[in-house]
Amino acid sequence: MTLPTPILAQAAAQARGLAIDAVHQAGIGHLGLPLGCAEIGAVLFGHALAVDPSRPRWLNRDRFVLSAGHGSMFLYAWLHFAGFDLSLDDIKAFRQLHSKTPGHPEFGHTPGVEATTGPLGQGIGNAVGMAVAGQMAAARFNTPAHEIFNYHVVCLAGDGCMQEGVGMEAVEFAGHQQLGNLILIYDSNDVTLDAMANKTQSENTAARFKAIEWDVQTVDGHDLAAFLKSFNKAKKAKSGKPQLIIARTIIGKGIPEVQGTAKAHGEGGAKFADAARAGLGLPAEPHFFVSDEVRAYFAGHKARLVRAANKWHRTFKAWREANPDKAALLDTAATLPSAAHLLEKIPVFAPDVKHGGTRAAGRDVLQPLAAELPLLIGGSADLYGSNLNYIAADKDFDPANRAGRNIRFGIREHAMAAMCNGIAYDGLFRPSCATFLVFADYSRPAMRLAALAKLPVTYIYTHDSIGVGEDGPTHQPVETIASLRVMPNFDVIRPADAEETAGALAAALERSDGPTLLALTRQAVPLLNDLPPHVRRAGVLKGAYVAVQETAPLTLILMATGSELQLALAAAKELGAGTRVVSMPCLERFDRQPEDYRESILPSACRKRVAIEAGVKGSWGKYVGLDGKVVGLDGFGLSAPSQQVFQALGITTAALVAAARSC
Repeated sequence: MTLPTPILAQAAAQARGLAIDAVHQAGIGHLGLPLGCAEIGAVLFGHALAVDPSRPRWLNRDRFVLSAGHGSMFLYAWLHFAGFDLSLDDIKAFRQLHSKTPGHPEFGHTPGVEATTGPLGQGIGNAVGMAVAGQMAAARFNTPAHEIFNYHVVCLAGDGCMQEGVGMEAVEFAGHQQLGNLILIYDSNDVTLDAMANKTQSENTAARFKAIEWDVQTVDGHDLAAFLKSFNKAKKAKSGKPQLIIARTIIGKGIPEVQGTAKAHGEGGAKFADAARAGLGLPAEPHFFVSDEVRAYFAGHKARLVRAANKWHRTFKAWREANPDKAALLDTAATLPSAAHLLEKIPVFAPDVKHGGTRAAGRDVLQPLAAELPLLIGGSADLYGSNLNYIAADKDFDPANRAGRNIRFGIREHAMAAMCNGIAYDGLFRPSCATFLVFADYSRPAMRLAALAKLPVTYIYTHDSIGVGEDGPTHQPVETIASLRVMPNFDVIRPADAEETAGALAAALERSDGPTLLALTRQAVPLLNDLPPHVRRAGVLKGAYVAVQETAPLTLILMATGSELQLALAAAKELGAGTRVVSMPCLERFDRQPEDYRESILPSACRKRVAIEAGVKGSWGKYVGLDGKVVGLDGFGLSAPSQQVFQALGITTAALVAAARSC
């Protein structure tokens, strides 16, 4: 179909009007990108993207990610025009309580929004992850007779996204991996929020991207035909490289008083709304104007999109009939086995097993679970040899093997987490990734977004405490676990031994409504055989369980997690028959249990409580109460063999016994 330039030009003007009216009415928002990229939106949503507004999650749709999420009115306007379930009243409710149009796009909240964006650069990482998922899907499911996955991932980013380190980490990975299904559109307008862009950047973006194996085009972002030509070239490229389109635009175009300046970035131009509307050829009334001609065009375009999607669905039906095994595998993406089922696949550890830490147990637990979950994938930030999370029965994901389940992310912890979010947004594959726990601080912004967007990402983060020993305080994450525990909808599981590690990974892979981090030890820990393995595994699923039951009236509760559980078990033998030991590998899961279960584990009548953990004490106050004590750390670690560090910092059985006796 020939590009209908006149009607799309009208649509661009009216999209600018919607943005101006919405921001003016809300009194807050970002006008720069919605106005500056209006022609880009018209081409994408009015002509070029393969989407189906009636089925927003159609498997082979092109994915569009607005990395510059502050420009959310761009996305909302075009989703409305295109016929997604986003009404004009929703546009009028921009940034209002419980509306479908929050200040930044939120996944699962607004039909057509593929990722929660706003923190700059994250969307680039998400888009790269989606492109990885697209390549994996094509490798696993396409056949010579039926190509059911051939979509593109399209990401719109601004200068802020390009300056953030996470964005650059991700594009380096994309270039190296030759993700030819990825198109990044750079809204290049020479402006950042505070000032003109030349105050903070001077790089040659085209040269940089060419150097990291991207194809690059530069185009006038306001020329509808020119932009479409560059976009089509990017979609049809045969180089195998990801595609960058540098779209030269004028920020805030349509408000002469501020366009092309930093003042256009936010709501500064909204006060010129009436004059701007007139300049755009829009009527004075009504506001939020969309012409009948534009509506008619987009209705017809939606019908064309639906017909194209229906054609794919016919191909998909034929593929399912011809490939029942592949169809059955694809169907597993929709449902996950229960943790109880997964635990049945993990052999019980021998009573005398010798493990080099729970990270080694994690390696052994992962293998049967990877066999049970063929769409489970893993990756590491250049630390497979330390994290021990390589899926041994498979190979690396790379340009020669798109079906590989092991992703070498490189030393890119932040982008690794953002890319895993992208894979999780896509929904077919179950992503997990790994690094040292102390580097959770490098990946934390993406982890926070995973929690916010309810993404089932699993983090297998090792070297969990002062047990790291000789590497010293720079690598001993004494505060990290406590800081992650305060994040809403984020589970932290710190297993004590191999059997608890089995429960921990099963719990993580069962969860569908948020991320889970496994904090695993490097140092060796014994297998704690005080209870049968199935009791201990099931206890992890509930977050806490009684590891040692008192044999006299209850007078003391000891609580521990991770490698410190062995210290609590030893202390109980000295403290008498009225002592109960509670293993608490996951405080978040425990807090979600019914009140009667929580009371059965931590009876409120017993106020004499002591917790021990080789980290800062902040997590434990609500469990020990005002009368209890916490054996933990008030400072950073030390560089010495691990047992010496535990002794020097007072994380010992003797310290726990003394604390209990002083309550």
